[in-house]
Amino acid sequence: MRTLAGLLFFFACAVPAAGQAVEQVRAVPVSYGTLNQNDLALRVSNEDIEIRFVPLDPLVTRLLANDAYQSLRSLVETRRRAIDSVASRAGVSEPGLALVSFFSLRADTRFDPQLLTLLIRNRVFQPLGIIPLSAKFTSQQLNAREQASAIYLFEEDIPVKDSFSLSYGALESDDWQTKQSILDRERARVSARARAERRDTTR
Repeated sequence: MRTLAGLLFFFACAVPAAGQAVEQVRAVPVSYGTLNQNDLALRVSNEDIEIRFVPLDPLVTRLLANDAYQSLRSLVETRRRAIDSVASRAGVSEPGLALVSFFSLRADTRFDPQLLTLLIRNRVFQPLGIIPLSAKFTSQQLNAREQASAIYLFEEDIPVKDSFSLSYGALESDDWQTKQSILDRERARVSARARAERRDTTR
């Protein structure tokens, strides 16, 4: 009986949590944002390479201008089968997603995709899986000014409303925390624009 009660308590807690996540996303209406991908990007670099990391969580991508949002949404949806396959093999139902791009700053630059990690609540997360978006990513070598990108999967959501750190070897960035004020202001503006439009349409 205690086991049954424990299971019932678990599911009672899990269902509202999932519902709250959906409601949080719905609370950010699409097509009212004005941000661009650079506003969401974390960067680390050295003399050889620059790495750009863009979380693909709708809680922040919905704050982008509509063209930018639709571009990232399409990127994820066209790779949905591969994303679901990688996540399923790892036993993860809802992985955290990010668009990661490597930019070469000099000729014959090599990079190691697996060196990129996240620090979330004092725990290091390595990529659960990586879905390359170009052959250059698979070769792991770039000429000067070339770029290679991939969708990275992590075993849990990236905490875009809190803080996390990005690392690539010895390179680190904890700039996400400093972006919160920008995101909060844009979130408030998006909500205000949506409310104003609803008022106009109901007059």
